[in-house]
Amino acid sequence: MTESSVSLAQDQFSCSICLDLLKDPVAIPCGHSYCMSCITGCWDQDDQKGVYSCPQCRQTFTPRPVLGKNTMLAEVEKIKKTKLQAARPAQCFAGSGNVECDMCTGDKNKAIKSCLVCLESYCQNHLERHEEFHSGKQHKMIDANGQLQEMICPQHDKLLEIFCRTDQQCICYLCMLDEHKTHVTVSAAAERTEKQRQLGEMQRKYQERIQERQKELEKLKEAVEQGCPNYSI
Repeated sequence: MTESSVSLAQDQFSCSICLDLLKDPVAIPCGHSYCMSCITGCWDQDDQKGVYSCPQCRQTFTPRPVLGKNTMLAEVEKIKKTKLQAARPAQCFAGSGNVECDMCTGDKNKAIKSCLVCLESYCQNHLERHEEFHSGKQHKMIDANGQLQEMICPQHDKLLEIFCRTDQQCICYLCMLDEHKTHVTVSAAAERTEKQRQLGEMQRKYQERIQERQKELEKLKEAVEQGCPNYSI
């Protein structure tokens, strides 16, 4: 199977919510298919509104459609999954100290990038799926990081992208608008740049002092060698 045909098969039998091969596939009234758990979780969030939509085409449904497993699609998906696994190039499985791909099922591949919007880490395969699904959206990617939760505000579940200079801590933008609204705040990136500048300045001053001391020691050494006991620094 060629690379292009593998990609086509993946598109046809992948869930656009989890970006993985369909698991317990169901087709909704507009014709798009999803994993049972994915579309159920998506629609559970819409229960209060009472209007349910397709994540792909945005067609709305009222009342909530009843989901039934598509047994024919499930059988075809099972065959495709076997073929895709045989045709897919070997990937690097995550080892000790590696960040695991959050989207892989079973054996986890090594993640190469993390998304600060989705708060998930991706292997090469799932990174490509993520980029395809979120094409045109501003999702900030960083090198794979296994501590994404530490970058999230525990109170508001938002990215800690603001630094409060008054309290000397990282906060999210909702914190800035609430309990920190009268405080001096800057972006975390700006604070990091400033700290790096200050550190560089300190290193420069320390280096100058070291060089001065070295010169003084050289003078002392010369004085001792010349037999001048009254020489002082």
